[in-house]
Formats: sequence, C-alpha cells, structure tokens
Amino acid sequence: MIGRLIGIDHGLRRIGVAVSDALGISARPLTIIKYDSPEASYRALQLILTQQQAVGMVIGLPYNESNLQQMHHVKAWTNGLQAYVTQPSLFWDEQLTSQDATEIAKQLKRKKEDPIDDLAAMLILQSYLNALQDGLAPRLTGA
Repeated sequence: MIGRLIGIDHGLRRIGVAVSDALGISARPLTIIKYDSPEASYRALQLILTQQQAVGMVIGLPYNESNLQQMHHVKAWTNGLQAYVTQPSLFWDEQLTSQDATEIAKQLKRKKEDPIDDLAAMLILQSYLNALQDGLAPRLTGA
C-alpha cells in the first residue's frame, strides 16, 4: 500500500485533478479547478489533499521543445505550491494525455466543449502508477 496520490494536469486556465486508490493501482478523475491565481489554486489543492488524505502528488510536465514556456510555468507554480503543502511531489511526462483524454471524453459521451483536464490528470497519474508497479518509476520520497 502506497497511500492515495493526487494527479495534476496544470493548464493555463484550468487544473485537472485525479486521485488514486490507497493501493496505488488505479486512478480516477476527481475535479477541475479554475485557475484564477496561483494562491487560489494552492489553497484549493491544499483542501483536496486533506480531504483525500493524499500522501503525494504526481504533476504532469510537458517534456517537449514546443512547450518550454508551459514547462517553466508548471515548475514555477509547483515551487510555489510547496509553501502550502507538506506532501512530496514529482513531475511525470504528460505527453499525449490531452489527445487520449479527448478520446476517453468521447467514450464517456461528454460534450465536445466540456473540459477534459480531469481526464488528463487521471491519465498522468495512471501512467505513473503503471510504471511504479513495473519498477520503472521512482517512489515519491516521503509518501
């Protein structure tokens, strides 16, 4: 048992949030936070981490050259988040999660204009959990 983890897909307008089961086997979408300001998002995540009794966070990070600005934004935001929470975090490659989340949204019969950030967060977290089970990912330090 690793404890519940929170998956985060940070966008410029919204933050998708997912949660794992306590065994670290599966992830599910949880919510979408409207991104008004860093401080408001930190407080919202602080509350979610407490409510879910989460022991750590997996934060999606774009690792490709075309998203350098977004990568720097996510890293800066994560540094600020550390002042609000005690749970450890790690970055995880979010490549192709938006495309896959779009496909899942279609299968779930979500409206085309509905946000998919929570589904992207679920995919990021599930990818980490799968890699962890296969011995291909580091455990969160402190989790």
